[in-house]
Amino acid sequence: MTVDSPVPSDSLVRVNLATGVLRGSVRGGIARFLGVPYAAPPVGENRFAPPAPVSPWTGERDATLPGATSPQAPYLGALHELLPNPIIEGPDFLTVSIWAPHAPAAPAPVLVWIHGGSLTRGSNAVPLYDGTAFARDGIVVVSVNYRLGAEGFSVLDGAPLNLGIHDQVAALRWVAENIAHFGGDPERVTVCGESAGGASAAALMVSPETRGLIHRVIVQSGPLHTDSAHKGARFARAIARTLRIPATREAFAELSLAELLAVQNRVEASSSPLTGGAAFQISTDPELIPVSPDAALAAGVAADIPLLLSTCRDEYRLWFVPDGLVNRIRRWHITAARLRFGVSARTIRVFRRARPESRPGETLGEVTTDLMLRVPAYAAADARLSHGASTHVCEFAWPTPVHDIRAGHALEIPFVFDRLDDPAALPYTGARPSQDVATAMHGAWVAFIRGETPGWPEWDASRPVGVVGAPGRPVIETVHGPREPERASLARDLA
Repeated sequence: MTVDSPVPSDSLVRVNLATGVLRGSVRGGIARFLGVPYAAPPVGENRFAPPAPVSPWTGERDATLPGATSPQAPYLGALHELLPNPIIEGPDFLTVSIWAPHAPAAPAPVLVWIHGGSLTRGSNAVPLYDGTAFARDGIVVVSVNYRLGAEGFSVLDGAPLNLGIHDQVAALRWVAENIAHFGGDPERVTVCGESAGGASAAALMVSPETRGLIHRVIVQSGPLHTDSAHKGARFARAIARTLRIPATREAFAELSLAELLAVQNRVEASSSPLTGGAAFQISTDPELIPVSPDAALAAGVAADIPLLLSTCRDEYRLWFVPDGLVNRIRRWHITAARLRFGVSARTIRVFRRARPESRPGETLGEVTTDLMLRVPAYAAADARLSHGASTHVCEFAWPTPVHDIRAGHALEIPFVFDRLDDPAALPYTGARPSQDVATAMHGAWVAFIRGETPGWPEWDASRPVGVVGAPGRPVIETVHGPREPERASLARDLA
């Protein structure tokens, strides 16, 4: 394999792609190429259609500044303060941003990052996704933008399902064809995502469209289950009812991006973690995702791909605590929720005995965290063990003092990217986050991407979990089957 050696000009570097010349920047031995198109802008005839090829450009394309972000609104409520989310307008947003060691001596492993944001927010312009620390450690980082919300995950007559996942597949194909120009090895690609990005990573892992494009996977706090397109159509149907139009590609395409986003925001505002409501989701799809990822993993699909599954100790607290929802939940809410999801009264008693001081909202949050994330992750690891597949399981446990969120959802991101000194991290981590924890968490991800052990044993019958950052404990500690009574009782309910 031939690795291009970009020619520096002052602080600039240039790379020749089949579509044209890119001009990036170099600082501290790290090359950056931002807003690089992997597909044509999804507007006009390309709207609600699979991603189209990039048109070649003439001259040099500037890749020194972040590109446009997928159409989206700011986060609502306290999340707006805690999660930085820049919005950059423009139609050319199907792009990747790349951080790479400048002119590496040998092809480097590649990390493809799929951002989270409930399939409605996020981009590769988020400051905490800056890949400098990974590039410093010899890894090429590719951060992917994809269509969000109604543009990317509506279920519409006449349109393909999961257009946002189609975009991610197109980005992976772009990586396979082009990453060698940036010093990356297309035969050592790790796909990693958090939350909705983690769910995307799991879907990509089991998709027949990505075989040979992915060699390792990290799922951070990502649900492993996808529902049918019928269930996935709820949000698009709610938009259609609001506008009194049919839920078809033709009708939605007649709306401008701004009009559709405005209605999407109105529908979203009527939903909450307590009342439920419509939400976008990844749907099972005969072409891309014929079987839900949890079922596919249980059947041995992708058993040849090493997997790291990570959750945060207190996932639910990001949604339940800052806006006071945790204080509004009563015991009857727990009863309604457990009946809806098939959770027994016995299991609720097990959770209460484990935390007798917990308020009803905290009990419901703990059950919800395990129901959505921890129990499915352990079940997937158990199933993969029976197929001889390599799996590691991690729990992030460092507690932020901000709003008493503790180790809440998404808190691990600035630790994974070793970005604690970024001002964007401070609203969530507080003023004194642990650099030792960041060094350990980032180092574990680097090791896994390189094909090494992350710092704790591979999953086996004893259920070893690498717990990172627990107060008063070693920075990384192997704990076998943490909180096993709760997990076991809930798993019996779901069996």
